[in-house]
Amino acid sequence: MRDFIKVMKALSDPNRVKIIKLLQHRSLCVCEIQAALGLAQSTASKHLRILEEAGLIDYTKEGLWVNYRVADGSRNPYVASLLGNLRHWLDDEKEIKTLVSRLPEIRRENICGV
Repeated sequence: MRDFIKVMKALSDPNRVKIIKLLQHRSLCVCEIQAALGLAQSTASKHLRILEEAGLIDYTKEGLWVNYRVADGSRNPYVASLLGNLRHWLDDEKEIKTLVSRLPEIRRENICGV
């Protein structure tokens, strides 16, 4: 039951759900998530850590960049089930639509000047 509760707690915060919905469209770094949601870097990092510990997201390092993506769910059956459903849930929510529509404009090269 511990794994189930960890996943449910991770998804109990609206910003973490928004992060999952954004990551369903493409991998993002912390600065891109921060820009998309208007969060402080430390807050975005905290949310990402909680999602990663619950098995909802994975990351890869690419030089100085850490790229986050939705996990495949292989580590936890609750994650697999919830992510499968979440792929279809909330897409009609105005706030989610707005966030997703802004994704093409949010690029690390523009944010960090690299």
